Amino acid sequence: MAHKEMRSMMQGAAILTIASFIAKVLSAVYRVPFQNLVGDEGFYVYQQVYPIYGIAMTLGLSGLPQFISKVVAEQSDISEQKKVLQKLFPFVFMIAVLCWAFFFLGSHEIAFMMGDYRLASLIQVVSFTFLLVPILSFYRGNFQGHLLMVPSAVSQVMEQIVRVGVILVAAYSFSRFGWSVYQTGTIAMGGALLGGLVAAGILWYYDRKIRVGSSAYLTQWKVEKGSRKLFGRLMVEGGIVSLYSAFLIFFQLIDSFLVKNSLVASGISDSAAKIDKGVYDRGQPLVQLGLVVALALSSSFLPALTKYFMSQEKGRFLQAAKIFLRLTTTIAAAASIGLTLLLPYINFALFKDYKGNGVLGVYVCSIAFMAVIQAYQSILQSRNQFFTSIFSAGIGLLVKLFLTSSLTYTFGTMGASVSTIAGLVATLFLLILFSKKEINRFVVENHFFRKLTISLGTMGFVLLCYQGGIAILLGTIEHRGQALIIAIIGVLIGGATFIIIIIKIKLFTIREWLTLPFGAKILRMKR
Repeated sequence: MAHKEMRSMMQGAAILTIASFIAKVLSAVYRVPFQNLVGDEGFYVYQQVYPIYGIAMTLGLSGLPQFISKVVAEQSDISEQKKVLQKLFPFVFMIAVLCWAFFFLGSHEIAFMMGDYRLASLIQVVSFTFLLVPILSFYRGNFQGHLLMVPSAVSQVMEQIVRVGVILVAAYSFSRFGWSVYQTGTIAMGGALLGGLVAAGILWYYDRKIRVGSSAYLTQWKVEKGSRKLFGRLMVEGGIVSLYSAFLIFFQLIDSFLVKNSLVASGISDSAAKIDKGVYDRGQPLVQLGLVVALALSSSFLPALTKYFMSQEKGRFLQAAKIFLRLTTTIAAAASIGLTLLLPYINFALFKDYKGNGVLGVYVCSIAFMAVIQAYQSILQSRNQFFTSIFSAGIGLLVKLFLTSSLTYTFGTMGASVSTIAGLVATLFLLILFSKKEINRFVVENHFFRKLTISLGTMGFVLLCYQGGIAILLGTIEHRGQALIIAIIGVLIGGATFIIIIIKIKLFTIREWLTLPFGAKILRMKR
């Protein structure tokens, strides 16, 4: 029975990981045609308000459903599951209403603080997505608590398809009907609301089909004395998962308030500051794509880590944690360096010009830091070390908050990129400091750090030679299709070089290779 349950759990995790991958790719890729159609100023308008939607999406998609599924799975029978959901729902509903009221009623003040009062209509529209959070999170959490992952997966993908469709229609209407960038942004943000409604409808259908009557908590609330403890768990456990799932989104929210205002304060005109911020925002989809593979590892390793910790299998827990960190560090570091070196071609191919290459080159380095932060946080979460995670994230956000204005004022958007890296480094440093020494030894065991440095250095050298060869043979690239082909070839060359080197110098053990997707095939190729 235990084996059957474990197999169901792993299959469910695989389904959710695939759905999350598709949704994240859709969420990153649509920004390219959107920017191409509305320009850097239109992209700036959308990205200024996007972090508010990002926070709501994280609450309804990953943060709260994970916590709710855990609470449901802890209950011994169906009646207890219904009771705990009836106690929990009022708290989540009140939080959602407060968030909606804060952003809707304070939209003009928030827009003024962002330095652009015309953003108020976008903020008002996106505020309504918070009202969908209780329904989406409880449906998904209840299904996931019973190892039913398909409803969550289908609703997640359909939500993104509908949202992206509305956004692209809005962008087309901008060029076709001459809408303003603010009208376009408002309609684009409406896609988030429509996508959420579609997701809620899909989850309601599955609830009626699979678990009739299981959603009584939507109308039958119970607020009892014992609910206070449950509310505390919601704020701590659910809050930590949400905080780290949306960690970079909180950084982007800080940027929305400070970057454009700091650029204007430094003497740049208002319109030029908007365009500069729009160029800076190009880094977000690149980082999001780079993180997809690295963060997929968190989804697959967290259940195993939690299982080993709960069963007090210290040796297996330590071994799994070290493998997790080695794989995440390797993949994320290679993605960051490869993307940085090929960025000029990628930037031109996707966004039509070479603006902001240096700024974006620094910004995409956040892939490596963010991926390793998520890995350490997953390990701490599996050990129920919640205070450490909250403290580390809080310090990182404070570093970002205090540095952004001064660095942006002095160095422009390059300063904003540096402040992002500084905040992530501060968080990672604290997570490493508070982690067990045995886990941190993954860096020195089997000369891992030295071998990784050699592998990354070799890949970087080959890509620099490739860049030099392209410059000598073709000069400045002036066609986007040509730049795209050069970027793809560069990815293949860099990736092949990196894989060959890490195999030659035995960076990973056979066990670690078998943990990776396609790892077994790579080992067969080696033989």
